[in-house]
Amino acid sequence: MSKKLIIYTDGACSGNQSSTNIGGWGAILMYRGHEKEIFGGAKNTTNNIMEMTAIIEALKLVKNKDLETEIYSDSAYIINCINQKWYVNWRRNGWKNSKKESVKNKELWIEMLELLESFKKVKLIKVKGHAGIEYNEKADELANKGIDSVR
Repeated sequence: MSKKLIIYTDGACSGNQSSTNIGGWGAILMYRGHEKEIFGGAKNTTNNIMEMTAIIEALKLVKNKDLETEIYSDSAYIINCINQKWYVNWRRNGWKNSKKESVKNKELWIEMLELLESFKKVKLIKVKGHAGIEYNEKADELANKGIDSVR
């Protein structure tokens, strides 16, 4: 049995571009044969906010920051930002992106980065969404449960 903490996360949004949209997030944390599922939702949100919230809420639950941790997400934006270290320049440039525009969802990025940096060894891994990957599909179901919980 692996001593790694495995986390699958997903976010979803219904009516992503409207002011009446509803979003949901979900995550599954797995460690030594145990699984914990969490989900939630919000009104007037975006898919990116829900993707980030899923990771943040999952990381908040982890007590032992020394555990080797793998986070799986289908959000290319989040995975690329972390793995390609876009955030380094964002921080250096006062949270402005390469186009000199303010980084969207700055507060969530700051919270997520602080949580990630509190871990001894954490790795973010991109998975293809809606491709039949069991736990990614389950995280998607939880995100949709989050949407339902707000309706």
